[in-house]
Amino acid sequence: MPTSSGHTQAILAKKVIGTNVENMKGEKLGTIEDVVLDKSSNNVMFAVLSFGGFLGMAEKYHPVPWPMLDYAKDRDAYVVDVTRAQLEAAPADSMEALTRDDGHGVRDRAYQFYQTPRYW
Repeated sequence: MPTSSGHTQAILAKKVIGTNVENMKGEKLGTIEDVVLDKSSNNVMFAVLSFGGFLGMAEKYHPVPWPMLDYAKDRDAYVVDVTRAQLEAAPADSMEALTRDDGHGVRDRAYQFYQTPRYW
């Protein structure tokens, strides 16, 4: 049965981590670094997209609302309707800051920036 975001198959988080993320043009934007869960509501808050940097230095971590990600089996990647310029302007922070204060501030900024319907 499809979820509210259209995902239809169960997958382990460890298989999502490391998956490429591309834009609609097929350009690689980054990879899924982690998935942040809301323990209180049992929802996926956001995926953490690693973008920029070199060999882990100066890398930025972008919270991307889970409903924005569509898995394209033929590409073996998640596809988002976001340009590189939009991603560069999007909220980003350190991994530690993404879950500070229960992650609500980061979550709220990400959903507002991408104008994604809220699950809460």
